[in-house]
Amino acid sequence: VLAKKTNHSFQFNLNFLLSDKLLIVTIATQETDSFLRFMQSAGYFSYTVKVHGEVFPMSIGGQRTQLLRDVMGTLSSEDNLVVMVMGSLDVIFAADPGELLKKFYQINHKVVLAVQKLIQPEERMAQGPLSELNGKRPLGSVGLIGYAPYINKIFEQRNPLEDDDDHLFYTRLYLDPLQRELLNVTLDDRCEIFQTLNGALGEVRLKFEPKKARVRNAAYDTLPVVIHGDRNARVNLNSLGNYIPNTLGHEHGCGTCNQDMWDLSQIREYPRVTLGVFIEQPTPFLPEFLERLLVLDYPKDCLSVFIHNKEVYHKKHVRRFREENGTIFKNFKVVGPEEGLSEGEARNMGMDLCRRDVECDFYFSMDSDVTLTNGAALRLLIEQNRKIIAPLVSRRGKMSSNFWGALGPDGYFARSEGYLDIVRARRVGVWNVPYVGHVYLIKGTTLREQLRQRDAFTLSKLEPDVALCRNIRELVRHIHSSLVTYRNPGIFMYITNCHEFGRLISTANYKTTHYNNDLWQIFENPEDWKEKYIHPDYSRIFTQSIVEEPCQDVFWFPIFSDKACDELIGEMENYGSGAPNWDTQLEGGYEFFPRDDVHMAQIKYEKEWLHFIREYISPVATKVFFGYNTKSYARTNFVAKYTTDRLDTLKPRHDISTFTINIALNKEGTDFQGGGCKFHRYNCTIESLRKGWSLMHPGTLTHQHEGLPTTSGTRYIAVSFIDP
Repeated sequence: VLAKKTNHSFQFNLNFLLSDKLLIVTIATQETDSFLRFMQSAGYFSYTVKVHGEVFPMSIGGQRTQLLRDVMGTLSSEDNLVVMVMGSLDVIFAADPGELLKKFYQINHKVVLAVQKLIQPEERMAQGPLSELNGKRPLGSVGLIGYAPYINKIFEQRNPLEDDDDHLFYTRLYLDPLQRELLNVTLDDRCEIFQTLNGALGEVRLKFEPKKARVRNAAYDTLPVVIHGDRNARVNLNSLGNYIPNTLGHEHGCGTCNQDMWDLSQIREYPRVTLGVFIEQPTPFLPEFLERLLVLDYPKDCLSVFIHNKEVYHKKHVRRFREENGTIFKNFKVVGPEEGLSEGEARNMGMDLCRRDVECDFYFSMDSDVTLTNGAALRLLIEQNRKIIAPLVSRRGKMSSNFWGALGPDGYFARSEGYLDIVRARRVGVWNVPYVGHVYLIKGTTLREQLRQRDAFTLSKLEPDVALCRNIRELVRHIHSSLVTYRNPGIFMYITNCHEFGRLISTANYKTTHYNNDLWQIFENPEDWKEKYIHPDYSRIFTQSIVEEPCQDVFWFPIFSDKACDELIGEMENYGSGAPNWDTQLEGGYEFFPRDDVHMAQIKYEKEWLHFIREYISPVATKVFFGYNTKSYARTNFVAKYTTDRLDTLKPRHDISTFTINIALNKEGTDFQGGGCKFHRYNCTIESLRKGWSLMHPGTLTHQHEGLPTTSGTRYIAVSFIDP
């Protein structure tokens, strides 16, 4: 007997009592994920299960038949015992033994066979038998239920050495009038007990009941007890298994998310992890991505890092990170663009580093387009204790994510039950899915024992991540190193949204033609842009009293991070002086100043800058200028540069604006001396302007102002005349 008591949440009775009315008999040769799910559902409903399992000394079908003949022979005298003989793979119980027996008794036959509606063309028999069965096919290999003596008589007729096809055997049995009458056999053609999904997906509906979920057959309005999905419907069964029998419901949430978990706080030594990082295309905010590796809440001496960088543009980022931080990790390996590896080859290499290292407990793969904001992500995934699990990350404002809930006929994405609710965290749990990508965790033992093929990403012409997931779903098993192979139910892949983990960034329109390319990402990746470029205290403007008023109607508040200031200066210096002699402000030309300004339009940043004004300046203006609704438009947007050898001051002036912003981009006392702004009407001077802080003041009428002299160094400010 293969099955045994384990540390899993379910338990099952091997020493069944013959006084019980119902016994489940099944065959299993290893504790696959599919088998464990079957036993979990059986344990939830307290079924009595007898599990037989052997190695394969003969053909698979013959071995199975012989085992079933043996066990049924020992039960042949139990006249009142109801036995269900069924497969243990791709099967879930949806109701308790009491409901199952009630439905069996109501059918009022000695033996009931499961049926399947869809018959593949290559499996069709003669038209005569098909017409008698109305296109349905008995599936004794999926399940049959009956009184023990009658089930025994059926198996006595099977010769395991002939290894007849199951479907053919049960079809002939049922079509033989003498056998059908002698054994009192009928078909469960209304799906009262058995629901086979292949060919019947259009009939199946997920029905939520109080504290549980059921599958409803809409064609017959029945609630089947046993749900089966073969290879062609396995993904659909996995999806239903996220809810049945009580894994997740609308009212009570995830029922199994915390089962069999590890608690890393109770162990002496953390598991060893190989972290595979893949930079396969130009990626915005890559330095920030690499920096997040440092804040993972995990011991760095337990992390070995493998980086594949395909892009020449990112060599400087990877090199800098390795030089500054490589020694804090257990190991650090980089494969750069000069190696010429394809994406699939690089991913095979990274995964194999863990597979070949017996001390590698987990392989954590992460693509550069993942913004992992939860520092505890790796530890939380490990504690879930799954063979393969991924944290849910999605693109903000989009429905694209790093998992698929279902597959279409082409093997790619198809919309599934609850997909949007899972992405939006309206349903929270741990989900069995057919595809994960971008970021995922795999146990090292799983790589060494089950997913042993070293070309898992390159076995087909599919994209590497799609190829990997297909290989995981359909493991090829070799029997005794012979030519006999078959595809068995593979490893389950899970996605979890039990925590907020982060997001995916868009790389589709990322260009590397600017000096600081991330500045242009305000539309494509607004959250990452905000995180990098907006001052960390900006949100406090609206919750606390941090806006200062150093002069009447002159407001002072934080707006830019140090990185935003530095990169704006760098962009302008890289462009060069935009108006070396006379500056007409590009439009109007109302007065002339010999200065070195670079306008946002000149570096093709005006669209992005105006969006910055709408998103971040306008809310502040609405707050401080109560009752005024800004149009959030400015024709004049520039970075001004003050030096002692060219322009060191700005003469008194009014701005052509309803209000003006003036953002200090560098530090007084460090980068320059002097500077500041004086408002003449109020005889008020503001000195020692803070880097990243903006002054906001009225423009054309009341707030004539001048720029105070810069006495040394170089001073930079970003200016916009808003609502001219």
